Amino acid sequence: MEDEIRMSAKVMFKGASRAAAGATALLLAAVLAGCGTATVVRPSGGASTAPATPRTSVPKPGQTAVVRRGDTLYALARIHNITPGDLAAWNGLSNPNAIYPGQTLRLYPGSGATASRPPTGSGTTARPATPPPAATPAPAPANSGIGWRWPADGALVGRFVAGETTKQGIDIAGSSGQAVRAAGPGVVVYSGAGLVGYGELIIIKHNDQWLSAYGHNRKRLVNEGQNVKAGDQIAEMGRTGTSRDMLHFEIRYNGKPVDPLQYLPQR
Repeated sequence: MEDEIRMSAKVMFKGASRAAAGATALLLAAVLAGCGTATVVRPSGGASTAPATPRTSVPKPGQTAVVRRGDTLYALARIHNITPGDLAAWNGLSNPNAIYPGQTLRLYPGSGATASRPPTGSGTTARPATPPPAATPAPAPANSGIGWRWPADGALVGRFVAGETTKQGIDIAGSSGQAVRAAGPGVVVYSGAGLVGYGELIIIKHNDQWLSAYGHNRKRLVNEGQNVKAGDQIAEMGRTGTSRDMLHFEIRYNGKPVDPLQYLPQR
């Protein structure tokens, strides 16, 4: 399982970047669970043709798919005979590009969700669909079970805003070379600079539900697969992917960003 996580290390944290809006982000996304009950089935042989995008979904109750490196939501939807819209909706993905290796995707609707209906025939008049009720934001988990600590010293210059793709974490100002530390114990599942807008990025998986991300570093000091303790120095602060020396810090629960200030100790 650890080898699979290392091979699937290019994780997508879309948003919180200061890069140009027109840059194409890598198609990767939300939590490194790495423990799904089903794996992605890939077509064999080089001459096979990709299945057509389905017009209506065929849910697979109880089944999941684990995202692998290079997968996209659209490709996974075709493979599993599910429309991309349904696959995104069933997994709470407002951005269909926001999936990444190791993430477990549900292949069936959750509570209250249904598969889309096929289009009506040309000879009948479609009845307007009743708009669904407005979704109520899920409350933040009461207890992560992790003794979080601040990843860097410095002034808070950017705050988390729910639903705002460019503000999925907090920004901590500092100086070049300043220590960036692990906010909690875990294993490094990504250490690289392959994600547009994040510069030198490190991602730590704390358990099957929780992970943290550290962006814009000047230098990364840990490798993928390395175990770290809370407070261990993992990087040097920098300005890769931003215009000032700062740390962009995110906490994610089951792949969804939460406000780090709800978990970090007051200071």
